[in-house]
Amino acid sequence: IRIITETAKALITPRFQQLTKADIREKSPGDLVTIADVEAEKRLEAELTALVPDSLVVGEEEAEDFPSVLDRINADAPVWVLDPLDGTRNFAHGREPFAVIVAYCLGGETLMGWIHDPISDETVWAAKGQGCWSGSNRLTIPDAGPLEEMKGSLSSNVGKRLKAVPGVPTKISRVGCVGRDYMNLALGRLDFARYAFRLKPWDHAAGALIHAEAGGKNWLLKAARDYHPDLNPKDAQSTGEIMLLAPDQAILENLRRLLGE
Repeated sequence: IRIITETAKALITPRFQQLTKADIREKSPGDLVTIADVEAEKRLEAELTALVPDSLVVGEEEAEDFPSVLDRINADAPVWVLDPLDGTRNFAHGREPFAVIVAYCLGGETLMGWIHDPISDETVWAAKGQGCWSGSNRLTIPDAGPLEEMKGSLSSNVGKRLKAVPGVPTKISRVGCVGRDYMNLALGRLDFARYAFRLKPWDHAAGALIHAEAGGKNWLLKAARDYHPDLNPKDAQSTGEIMLLAPDQAILENLRRLLGE
């Protein structure tokens, strides 16, 4: 946690609302990267690989430039999967939220995951089989209330589709930061979520473990199993896979039915 929080304090937080045009570039239409993304990834890679000798790194910025980097996820060596600045679009426009996401994986499975919000200075983390934590507080997703009172994270088009159905959740939003969504799911501030199109491991490897260790359920609709990052990582970005997350199996199935998936 110290490596993550110190990286955020040194390279991310001081640049919030202080970026110049020269600090931001467009990787592809609508996909931004800032100097903070690049420098934070380099520092995390250096410090985390020093912490675990012979470990590998799959970082968002490197993997975007060199897709073969994704093959490391299924390597025999330990792998750090990094999103040094999730929510870059928010950050580049001087908005919250944004987060740092780190997963520690072995053999295509996430063993530990950390998500840090630099502005609130909150960190949520989990270890496989050892629960989900924020500081010294163990996090457990609360029992679900009525479906129509639940809060969800959905894309705008899916949210509109769901709102048209009577008796279903109407508190739908999307904050533009998957890491903050996962934190809110574990903290009980968000009840369900749906992600699709490009299930990038740096977005989901840590968060899916955090959510599961807090007691939540997730399901990949095409693969028909729960999430772990060995899901043909290159293919998962282009095959139209869909992931649903909910407090329990019954609600997950209910959401799947309501969404027609």
